[in-house]
Amino acid sequence: MRECVIIGGGIHGTYLVQRLLEETALERSDVLIVDPNDQLLASFRRKARACEMDALRSTFVHHIGTEPFGLEDFAEARGREDELLSRPKYPRRPSLSLFLDYAEYVLERTDLSSLHRQATVTSIRRCERRGSASERPLILETDTGEEVKTRTCVLAMGHGGRYCSPDWADGIGEIEHIWDESFDPATQSGESIVVGGGITAAQVALCLADRAADGAGEAASGVTLLSRHDLETAAIEADPRWINWNHIERHLHRHPPGSQARADVIREARNDATIPPTLFERLESAAETETLSIRHGDVRSARRVDGRVRLVLENGGCCSAEQVVLATGFAPIFDHPFVEQVADELDLKRGYCGMPVLSDETLAWHRKDDTASRLFVSGALAAGAVGPLAGNIAGARRAADRLSAGVEAVVDPHRIAA
Repeated sequence: MRECVIIGGGIHGTYLVQRLLEETALERSDVLIVDPNDQLLASFRRKARACEMDALRSTFVHHIGTEPFGLEDFAEARGREDELLSRPKYPRRPSLSLFLDYAEYVLERTDLSSLHRQATVTSIRRCERRGSASERPLILETDTGEEVKTRTCVLAMGHGGRYCSPDWADGIGEIEHIWDESFDPATQSGESIVVGGGITAAQVALCLADRAADGAGEAASGVTLLSRHDLETAAIEADPRWINWNHIERHLHRHPPGSQARADVIREARNDATIPPTLFERLESAAETETLSIRHGDVRSARRVDGRVRLVLENGGCCSAEQVVLATGFAPIFDHPFVEQVADELDLKRGYCGMPVLSDETLAWHRKDDTASRLFVSGALAAGAVGPLAGNIAGARRAADRLSAGVEAVVDPHRIAA
């Protein structure tokens, strides 16, 4: 039996397992990362490639290593300081290449791949034996048919692979979502409409516009960025004060766990559907040179017309192209079918819009009887306790601050008894 299994091998899962091994009594044989991809961080790499990301929005101190200045030291030792990009009023941010190279360095140095089991967890249940529910180990069922028994479990599953796709896009083959595994910007050609108004939409619109221009040998106007609203800028996803636990406790934890008040605070604090100023400047430059056009409006309907996709807008306008790319964000994690199954099976307490009711001190998910379960939460699913940056790299660090102690409190007494 394992002492702790982490579901998810992305940035949160890889960071959390390091903190558990460094700060608790757990040994390598006690922990396991379960993720369906063939390597750790595969989902992050795939998403970065899909929008041809060239740099992170987060600062250089946010990465998967446990040493805050590890990435900076890595860059300096290799003469790559120029890949720590400056921006007004905020700390430097790393290029994607530097971030990934450092991540690979951390994975190799810690041999985290040996802790990875490639599988999808399909359900979680309590072990069927006598004793109180709080004392029973958890059984994780996987799509390989294997069952994994563990004393504790951490959900670090990101958005669970689900994204928002508007109803008007249903049934039209020329419409792809950027997070579809089949989407590859390198294979895109012809006129395109990119639907969305945030950083991902801006990135993919620019990369498609650049490719269209290169393919034509001159400026081409074959890409349209279609946003529901005026484009807004913000350097980072939320005010940096939300990284600080004192700020989180003062402004978020003063409301009841799982409450609408907490959800409102998180929504108002996040800079969703915004574009960093440097990226916005590139959009404006592309628009001035006519390599890209920017339009605003809600889409009312879509249909095929003479081999093209025609979008009819609520304001009465329309636009058409050979293909449409959706950059419309992720679906809410709180109502993910797997999350709902786990909550029902383990009698876990949920609040507003399905928000998990967590311990603010340990991130353990509470049962309906208000006792702490052996299931812990990180990532977007933990926003109700960690705050608006829960799903970001900074959120992984904050989650580990409290989750590590929570896991050890459950595990250590049994290790001593053994």
